[in-house]
Amino acid sequence: MNTALVINKLVVVGIGLIGGSLAAACKKRGVCSEVIGVARRAEVCERAVANGVVDRATTQISELAGELGEGDVVFIAVPTLTVKKVLAEIKSCLSPAVTITDGASVKGSVRDDVVAIYGGEPSQVVLGHPIAGSEKSGVDAADPELYVDHRIILTPLKGNGVNHIERVTKMWQAVQAEVLEMDVDEHDAVLASTSHLPHAIAFSLVDTLAHDHQNENIFRYAAGGFRDFTRIASSDATMWRDIMLSNKPAVLSAIDMFVANLTRLRGMIEAEDATNITGVFTRAKAARDRFTNMLSHQAYSKTMQENAHSHIVYKVAPGGTVQGTIRVPGDKSISHRSIMLGSLAEGVTHVEGFLEGEDALATLQAFRDMGVVIEGPEDGRVTVHGVGLHGLQAPSGPLYVGNSGTSMRLLAGILAGQKFESELTGDESLTKRPMNRVALPLAEMGASIATANEGRPPLKIHGGAALKGINYDMPMASAQVKSCLLLAGLYAEGKTSVTEPAPTRDHTERMLRGFGYDVQRTGDTITVESGGKLTATDIDIPADISSATFFLVAAAITPGSDITLTHVGINPTRIGVINILNLMGANIELSNEREVGGEPVADIRLRYAPLKGIEVPESQVPLAIDEFPALMVAAACAEGTTVITGAEELRVKETDRIQAMIDGLTTLGIKCHATEDGAIIEGGQLGGGEVESFHDHRIAMSFTIAALRASGEITVNNCANVSTSFPNFTQLAKQVGISLEVIRS
Repeated sequence: MNTALVINKLVVVGIGLIGGSLAAACKKRGVCSEVIGVARRAEVCERAVANGVVDRATTQISELAGELGEGDVVFIAVPTLTVKKVLAEIKSCLSPAVTITDGASVKGSVRDDVVAIYGGEPSQVVLGHPIAGSEKSGVDAADPELYVDHRIILTPLKGNGVNHIERVTKMWQAVQAEVLEMDVDEHDAVLASTSHLPHAIAFSLVDTLAHDHQNENIFRYAAGGFRDFTRIASSDATMWRDIMLSNKPAVLSAIDMFVANLTRLRGMIEAEDATNITGVFTRAKAARDRFTNMLSHQAYSKTMQENAHSHIVYKVAPGGTVQGTIRVPGDKSISHRSIMLGSLAEGVTHVEGFLEGEDALATLQAFRDMGVVIEGPEDGRVTVHGVGLHGLQAPSGPLYVGNSGTSMRLLAGILAGQKFESELTGDESLTKRPMNRVALPLAEMGASIATANEGRPPLKIHGGAALKGINYDMPMASAQVKSCLLLAGLYAEGKTSVTEPAPTRDHTERMLRGFGYDVQRTGDTITVESGGKLTATDIDIPADISSATFFLVAAAITPGSDITLTHVGINPTRIGVINILNLMGANIELSNEREVGGEPVADIRLRYAPLKGIEVPESQVPLAIDEFPALMVAAACAEGTTVITGAEELRVKETDRIQAMIDGLTTLGIKCHATEDGAIIEGGQLGGGEVESFHDHRIAMSFTIAALRASGEITVNNCANVSTSFPNFTQLAKQVGISLEVIRS
């Protein structure tokens, strides 16, 4: 065997669209030494050779028995119900060294055929399914580009040899396909819903309309949408008959589910139930948009699960100044809560300024998954049709919240009070973050919550528990923990009180009052009592001060800078960054101060002035906890030493933010070191270099603005999660004068 080749000989049994396309792709890319076709009819063999699809062809695979061995692959590309016959013939004439794989769209029946013929699960037979196709069929439809950027699902059996699995995987990768693995039964269930059901619907719809003799112009005047939807009804009828029969139980289950939902929609239309019709259509649109963007490997806002696997690098040129007037996106904390409380309210809530970042969208999708009708977001506008405190429905599966710790912790409080069971899960970063800070006090209230090792996600919440109010003294200041318990308190018998060791953001309390729910505060203790209700209201979300911070610090460290940020929320529990920058000598001016929807807002102007190092007052730490990564950049550019204490919560954010910033600043030439609850940073000259964000959006943005005072280019790795909180960060950064290049791979 030529070691430069991926495999030796490829034998394709069935030289139609699927088999012929693999043969043509392997020939074109030099994947193997020879491509041999096997077809029932001699004329098909002749056409395959004439078209250059294969090197040679035969009608009898037994003719190849003596020449196939280690390194050779046989690909079976025949209708599903014919695979058994081919397998029987192959077993009698091929050695166990030959790798055998297939392209059937139902794997359960093929697995059963393999076991029946081989008396078990042989090492050499690796089942697979290429997710690609066309309405065209036959050898003339063979396309060497058919599998480029398409998925190939392998469903290995327990008895498969590693060498055979690797050989099949490398073959598909060599024709530029993406190879995934899945359990056989899971594959058939998923494909029944996503492929087999749509084909059944398309065939049935066209057949129904074709027999409508009263309207012979249906097809003549059908719009493009009808044509696109029914395109798959032009697929090979025999092949799809076999697929339906081979996957009968899963297909019938999918059809029953569809018929039930279609019947419900019919009832909504008959009853002129506009709200629930909107719910069906908006949920469908959101799901379709997520699916479309998933195929394009884009992020959730365009699917958050795919974005978690994207690799995005920022390359930032040194120097520049920051100038202009901008408005950053809406406050993330308030965006989360507007969806949560709007969903639990009675009536319709209209939201303006909603942050269309992945974290807030995760919350929105979670409530959609629990039956809440939500229109939008569109240009920051969202309409939430509230279902009341007890109107949520059990989700059909786990609620995936991506990278959003806020979503998970606050939802845990709401879900603890529901009658149904639920599960909260997230991306790789979120599953490493501790959730015992909410799970343990919720358990004190009577909730039944199971976590993974060391209190990490997923959270499995067993519904129906009778919650009781508690008095909880928080060991660490945390708005998320406080909010979680207050939301659970809406469902708990009696009063729920939370005492905070230091002030934290009070958006939950303010918004509860805005929705008409009584919240009491005595000193450091906040109390709610069950039995009330939330009444829908309109919400205008101010710009996020956490997002504004990156541009405030950018101007504060860069000579000649002058920037104004408009309509920024200046909630007293969130203005630690302004207070700290003022203490460091920044030139900050607030104007146009006003109140919008219970939240104070202002325009903030910052003009450059030299900064000096300070000992950050611990009283300000909870008021600026999310802003410290950027403030540590300011400290690195200040004259003298900055000391941060009382910030241990930074170690349990998306990453250990204290260590991540210290590591990066050290790489850039700054003298600094981490302490247990903070850091000591000596101001100096930032250099260039490559730093790691650890998939933390705030770390990534902080090192981006650091380049303004650096002597060389800064490369920031793993920046995909910036979209979780600040979807247009890179555009605004370039707009105000930061030289930023985004590299995707």
